[in-house]
Amino acid sequence: MAVKKYSVDFGGKPLSVEIGRLGGQANGVCLIQYGETSVLCNATMSSQEKAVDYMPLSVEYEEKYYAAGKIKGSKWIKRETRPSDEAILSGRLIDRTLRPRFNQNIRNEIQVVATVLSFDGVNDPDIPAMIGSSLALLISDIPWDGPVAGVRVGRADGKILFNPTYAERITSDFDVVVAGTAERINMIEAGANIVSEKDISGAINEAFGQFGEIIAFQKMIASEIGKKKKELSTFNHDQALAALVKDFSEPKLESALYAPGKSKTEFYEGIGKAKEETLEYIRTQFAESPELGKKMAEVSVIFEEEVDRIVHRNILEGEKRPDGRKLDELRDLSADVGILPHTHGSGLFNRGTTQALSILTLASPGMEQWLETMEINLTKKRFMHHYAFPPYSVGEVKRLGTPSRRDIGHGYLAERSLEPIIPNKTEFPYTIRLVSEILSSNGSSSMASVCGSTLALMDGGVPIKAPAAGIAMGIMFDDKCEKYKILTDIQGPEDHHGDMDLKVAGTREGITGMQMDVKVEGITPRIVEETLAQAKKARLEILDVITKAIPVSRPELSPHAPRIQMITIDPKRIGALIGPQGKVINDIIEKTGVQIDIDDDGSVFITSDKPEGMEKALGMIKDVTYEPKTGDTFQGKVSRLFDFGAMVEYLPGKEGLVHVSEISKERVNRPSDVLKLGQEVTVTIKNIDDMGRVNLTIKGARK
Repeated sequence: MAVKKYSVDFGGKPLSVEIGRLGGQANGVCLIQYGETSVLCNATMSSQEKAVDYMPLSVEYEEKYYAAGKIKGSKWIKRETRPSDEAILSGRLIDRTLRPRFNQNIRNEIQVVATVLSFDGVNDPDIPAMIGSSLALLISDIPWDGPVAGVRVGRADGKILFNPTYAERITSDFDVVVAGTAERINMIEAGANIVSEKDISGAINEAFGQFGEIIAFQKMIASEIGKKKKELSTFNHDQALAALVKDFSEPKLESALYAPGKSKTEFYEGIGKAKEETLEYIRTQFAESPELGKKMAEVSVIFEEEVDRIVHRNILEGEKRPDGRKLDELRDLSADVGILPHTHGSGLFNRGTTQALSILTLASPGMEQWLETMEINLTKKRFMHHYAFPPYSVGEVKRLGTPSRRDIGHGYLAERSLEPIIPNKTEFPYTIRLVSEILSSNGSSSMASVCGSTLALMDGGVPIKAPAAGIAMGIMFDDKCEKYKILTDIQGPEDHHGDMDLKVAGTREGITGMQMDVKVEGITPRIVEETLAQAKKARLEILDVITKAIPVSRPELSPHAPRIQMITIDPKRIGALIGPQGKVINDIIEKTGVQIDIDDDGSVFITSDKPEGMEKALGMIKDVTYEPKTGDTFQGKVSRLFDFGAMVEYLPGKEGLVHVSEISKERVNRPSDVLKLGQEVTVTIKNIDDMGRVNLTIKGARK
């Protein structure tokens, strides 16, 4: 096809689209450019159905180092390998926006791949990739109920910024990505520096107001070159079979689903028993049918839909939740600290049967993580939160391995929610790592990680700015997405069968992190505002439990944590401290057992497990970096003798001349008459000449 080019103003900059020059084998492809950042987006669908009971969609986001004019820094591997965490998070961002717009009964494999071809270092590729992925699907023959739009919004100096640059984001109060259709919001990802619910809601509403033009832009392109959508054979129920399953399973599900007081295991055993009885009933009814196997597979799907229908109906019509709680009621909460005896800090947080054990480790500045991606040049990261979700936490047996995309996403959300409360490096120079071990999961383990990590930080004596907590909110819509009920602290079937999962974390003063996914078209800005208000009430209740367990951070660090002392030296003396080929600093480290880290501004951080090592190292560093001053007195050793005087090493590696006339108040003919090599003498700096040479005196030394 002929090359087509389109452009629209987006956030004060042109967003350009080119179709027809690159690619062509995918069902839909476009090149989208914002500034000089360019992303190629391909949408492809298999011709055959896959034998699965879910909609097989995969979304991939690829960062290429060449896009930024870089070669991978590894000495041995120059090719891009596993996606970076940042690339995985961008892929999840797009996936969570696109997925709700598909017919979930599609069984053809669909793959969306966004490849960053050019990166200008100014404009983040994730928003263009999201819009490009939407457009690639829209102009393809893949059935999809789009388009969608995405906008990043920030605020600096009180001014709202749309799609701020990397530089602008550094000074922004918050970083919020909002996506959805012209009518609804279906994805939110946010980090904020303790910002009020009102301001976050306002920012989301502002972003939502930008959707219309991008939606219209995509529709205009599709009207010109879009392909006719394919007619797929989607999965449809046998209505007679569905009625049979419904009539038999409904009373059993009502009994199994609504059993307050039962454990999670008992709860799911009850549902499992209801399912087995339903399957056995249908097996008996169709024992002679040649399609028995097919019908049994369909019964499992219908049964799940029945659970969904009953949970929705009871909440919407009677505000009846499976565990008997009110809509805004939290599960039982508990918090404890000091769980582990030999760590630097630990916290245990329980909400219902969700349990997070968070462990703190403190280390020297030299243990900071080095980051290098397509977007990020070599830089350091001093605060890390890692999330572990072992299979036993949900009563399953699975292979243990590297973190999944979900694990990376959950860990990042908790990290982002905690980062605003972490003290700055000047105040607390440690490298900080938190690991949240999810020991039991039944809804919102990422928010439990925020709570457990806050406890661990306080238990470890980290002077956090304020305690933080998080909560997961849900919603149930009617069939028309008009009537709804907002739920606090979703779990079990409310999580699995609900229409929204909105996680909010923050302090008493405001929000620090937020994430939202939906399974329906989306929610309105008004619903966002209502949900945040209800979430704040829950967050404050959780913070009461946390601060009851430990009101403030402990005044002292754990005795097992290393101690760090910072001193400042003249940056010009850094070379002297390091020495030729690191000889001086390595000698100090070897003799004292400390770790030494030096910043370019002259900040020197000494980390030690032993007080005596710390004191010895401090003394040696002060000696090495000492700037001579007239009048300073030292205990030195005679290092060389001449006819005209003696050289005295007054500090390690530093010598000064004692002229023969400054050796004694009595006349001295030859220095060797009264001094010997290695002799200890008290000397005072008499003066420093224009060439920086130090002249000492013994006769005028202060005793």
